[in-house]
Amino acid sequence: MEYMSGAEGILSATTDTHLRSIGNKIMRQERLETEDGIYLFEHASLPWLGAMANSVRERLHGDKTYFNRNFHIEPTNVCVFTCKFCSYSRLYANREEGWELSIEQMMHLVKSYDNKPVTEVHIVGGVHPKMNLSFFADLLKAIKAHRPALHIKGFTPVELDYMFRKAKVSADEGMRMLHEAGLDSLPGGGAEIFHPDIRTQICEDKVDAEGWLAIHAAAHRLGMHSNATMLYGHIESYAHRIDHMNRLRDLQDITHGFNTFIPLKFRNKDNEMSNIPESSVIEDMKMYAVARLYLDNFPHLKAYWPMLGRQNAQLTLSFGVNDIDGTIDDSTKIYSMAGSEEQTPSMNTEQLVTLIRQVKRQPVERDTLYGVINDFSLEEVPA
Repeated sequence: MEYMSGAEGILSATTDTHLRSIGNKIMRQERLETEDGIYLFEHASLPWLGAMANSVRERLHGDKTYFNRNFHIEPTNVCVFTCKFCSYSRLYANREEGWELSIEQMMHLVKSYDNKPVTEVHIVGGVHPKMNLSFFADLLKAIKAHRPALHIKGFTPVELDYMFRKAKVSADEGMRMLHEAGLDSLPGGGAEIFHPDIRTQICEDKVDAEGWLAIHAAAHRLGMHSNATMLYGHIESYAHRIDHMNRLRDLQDITHGFNTFIPLKFRNKDNEMSNIPESSVIEDMKMYAVARLYLDNFPHLKAYWPMLGRQNAQLTLSFGVNDIDGTIDDSTKIYSMAGSEEQTPSMNTEQLVTLIRQVKRQPVERDTLYGVINDFSLEEVPA
């Protein structure tokens, strides 16, 4: 088939027998094992990885590249936790340096998008001891009362675990309460690196891998979908990355509730890990490609264009990525405070469509669950 032509050519020229064996597994749509994933990171060339990952991307999605129209609400950057990689939060003891939004202030943000064609609000922030389960349930109810069709994607398991423990409810009960209040899906944040050898060094005091996965599993049991992330490019090894993806793949085999995997590039601005150099573009593309090849049960692979920059986001579309997130039509600070390429991360729909078309891909506006809203492969973008 046409989408395999580039992969077949590079595979036929492969002289490394182990790499050829892995490539044949990919062509036969067989699952890669742990040692296969590590070998790809350590030995596969970037062109080889790109050709194989692109073949899988095109088999699943053709040239379709998804985005949505969304905006962010960040309730607070005050946080009880001290993650060493974080450039965003301010300790509760120093909360005068941060911000804390009331429900009224957040509803003002929601109302500022009235009569605009956004489909999703993304709510993520620090872990504030006074912003508890009932506070956020009231926020969700207020948003749904004002704009029932707006999809609410909110709260990482870091936030949720704290809310549930403080309210003395189980993950299942807490997720049920928030879902009934209006929460539609979960973002993928807070996963960082699951392996305890790394987690204890970079984010020891927040929810562990088992807790993170348990909260997503609870959401999936309610019929909710979610995303998953991995923070890469700091002190982790390739084996730690594969271990992380194994745990996600295992849960997905059971629940089928994950929509998207999102590798998040570690940025070293203004945090306790500023001494660690950031990964190269080559390493970034390798990460996306291996993720596409290894996570065979994840339908979508997303690159956050604000964190990578626009040109590098375009490049990921040749390394397995089929989603570049959304318009992010606001002044979200999580990316810029970490030293992202985009200090004012906002693009309108026309700009996003152009970005995708420039690399000969097909722009498709989606809703949160990948229902097609507009296919811009032939259409003009509305003003």
